[in-house]
Amino acid sequence: MHSSVVELLVQRDDSREVLRLKGREAWTLASLIEVGEGGLTPLERPAPRWSAYVHTLRKRGLAIDTVEEHHAGPYPGAHGRYVLRAPLTVLKVVTAEDKRRSGRADAVRSARRNDHSAGYAPDSVS
Repeated sequence: MHSSVVELLVQRDDSREVLRLKGREAWTLASLIEVGEGGLTPLERPAPRWSAYVHTLRKRGLAIDTVEEHHAGPYPGAHGRYVLRAPLTVLKVVTAEDKRRSGRADAVRSARRNDHSAGYAPDSVS
């Protein structure tokens, strides 16, 4: 899956419920699906507010574990690794590029529609 996912449509395999996600929630879930059983940490895929996005996905009913991992170094401590446990089927993925292409096409259609509705008609060739 591409890292610029902006919309995601998935179906839960356990309940057959369809979830439509947008923005960072879509990106977060796409990231978790992409990495699979190994999960990931915000250090591996930086983004602001990872915990908030995971919290939102959990509120939508998705099982996501936080596995505590300890690390050494000059600032020893622990961090969380998020692992998606919910079985899902991806139905549709929309990337930022898809949106840009769609937006350009919509703008062209809109401009043509506005030109015709304003009484504009291309000059006829005699």
